[in-house]
Amino acid sequence: LDCVLPAFRQIYQEFGITEQQWRVLRVLWENDSKSLLALAEATLISSPSLVGVVDRLARNGLVERRRSKTDRRVVHILVTRSGKELEHAVQPRIDEIYKLLEASVTPSLWHAMFEGLDQINRSAAARNKAAQNI
Repeated sequence: LDCVLPAFRQIYQEFGITEQQWRVLRVLWENDSKSLLALAEATLISSPSLVGVVDRLARNGLVERRRSKTDRRVVHILVTRSGKELEHAVQPRIDEIYKLLEASVTPSLWHAMFEGLDQINRSAAARNKAAQNI
């Protein structure tokens, strides 16, 4: 991963976002809206850290906060029009990197790698959730 991450970081830097901001935006692009708690679980970013990430994204006009109409304790994070426009600018560049990576290995290895990474993500999410319940 160390040899791959710089290419992604360069793209994030070009568009003025951090890796953590990218993780938040990627989840919101797939879902449009998530509660702060669900977003923390999906991104594996701790709630205290996530608040700062969302603050910066909101300041830059990429997301907005909305209180739940049914439970005022719940805050939903929504991607804005500017946030969606950023997706259309960034995602093709990210896809290019994935295509280069995929071309460098066999299809079965590519598939196995993603299965392994998914398992790691599920395990990490379960550990994080268990730690929050302690």
